[in-house]
Amino acid sequence: MDVMLLAGTRPEAVKLAPLALALAAHRVLRPVVVHSGQHPGMVEQALEPFGLTVDEWLAVPPRVTGGQAELVAGLLPALDDVLRRTAPAALVVQGDTTTTLAGALAAFWLGIPVVHLEAGLRTHDLAAPFPEEGARQMVSRIAALHLAPTLGAAAALREEGVARQRIAVTGNTVVDAVLEIAARDVPARDTALALLEMELAEAGERLVLVTSHRRESWGEPLERTLAAVQLIVAEHPDVQVLFPAHPNPQVRAQVEAALSGLPRVTVTDPLEYPDLVRALRLAALVLTDSGGIQEEAPTFGTPVVVLREVTERAEVVEAGCAWLAGTDTARIVDLAARLLSGEERPAHVGNPYGEGNAATLAVAAIEELLGVRATTPEPVQ
Repeated sequence: MDVMLLAGTRPEAVKLAPLALALAAHRVLRPVVVHSGQHPGMVEQALEPFGLTVDEWLAVPPRVTGGQAELVAGLLPALDDVLRRTAPAALVVQGDTTTTLAGALAAFWLGIPVVHLEAGLRTHDLAAPFPEEGARQMVSRIAALHLAPTLGAAAALREEGVARQRIAVTGNTVVDAVLEIAARDVPARDTALALLEMELAEAGERLVLVTSHRRESWGEPLERTLAAVQLIVAEHPDVQVLFPAHPNPQVRAQVEAALSGLPRVTVTDPLEYPDLVRALRLAALVLTDSGGIQEEAPTFGTPVVVLREVTERAEVVEAGCAWLAGTDTARIVDLAARLLSGEERPAHVGNPYGEGNAATLAVAAIEELLGVRATTPEPVQ
């Protein structure tokens, strides 16, 4: 019985990978990984460390404008075709991307059950993050099964009228992913990261990892963040900064203009997932607007300053693993100073998003949805 897993971005692929591995070990269910083409090449790169490959690529026309309408207009016919042709028992979509929304719509229209991985995250502000908050709320209206990462996410779904029996609290599969990759302890593949790791060890310095990729962060908000990075480096001579920059040319140019040539700052291309996990383990502090990093960093006890005004990952703030700063330069610098000095410390409470068994719990919920048994009886000897 095929279960289709739809991914179009690297974070989707990373979070779907543990579920694909768990389904591959199942006696009845079989994963079929489909790449929507939203971010060409990124899904394959993210799956490779897990020993996974893409089974189907959607025939989506090349994008000209890069707009959401153009992407959805290309995705829907291609999704409709692959769903009709393969007739999966269910379609799993992850998170809140345009691929997620288009996939859920296409499956819903064909009567194929939609399983929403990482369901129930909410800021209750359709403008933040945009357009992700709208996408995940719309998917929640048509999903047959909601795999909620936390009790808070499940409660948000119940408040919106989702039936309790359609919700399973599983934890977040990104914890499964980060634990598996960290356990391999593979040396850095990125040359700049490998060199930086050597410098940190030789000089006894500390690493501050900075990422900023969300659309609402581009422009003036990013300028304020970059100003904060400049001040942090100036005020903490034992700190090295690693900034994997977004591939958008305008964003990369903005980062380079502010940080290029600055001592103890390394700007790189986006890191492959194992290298990102390695950087999270090395870091004394993370500044980020990434949702995934908010979920991954607590596994290593690495404190996070969140470069957003609100976060749908409220649990990580409530647990004392992260602090909201927005993109206010003074606020970022102050929080960084307090965390680097030890005045503020992350709580040692483990990861609020689970212990690494989310994929197993998700498979159990999918079994119940589809009415299949986990195992077949062993033959009598």
